[in-house]
Amino acid sequence: MGTIYYGGSATPIHIEDRALAHLKVVIATKLRRSESFTVSWQHPEGEPRGRSTIWLHPSIPIRFVFDDPEPAELSREGIEDLAQSANSSGGISLVAEHIEPAPDDTADDAPQTVTVN
Repeated sequence: MGTIYYGGSATPIHIEDRALAHLKVVIATKLRRSESFTVSWQHPEGEPRGRSTIWLHPSIPIRFVFDDPEPAELSREGIEDLAQSANSSGGISLVAEHIEPAPDDTADDAPQTVTVN
């Protein structure tokens, strides 16, 4: 489970490593272009019920921490889906598949696709 530390907030945001790797690419691209946008998610089990949204802005510090020392394999389609979502008026909406670890599937070696709703 990876973590985002955003701004001065003492509350870390936990996201599954592979989803966070995809999200990091989109966030870095948008912020490098000085583009602001939102990221929203429903709170995972074990946290207070509800949902959160953060406004990402180039002037606010952000740090990504991954549990897995090896970089995740990225899906071009997943990155494009997140980027398209980031460009919409609603921003990126992470769904449960992004926040919770995917089950191991050793029978299928194909890269997983990251989707947004």
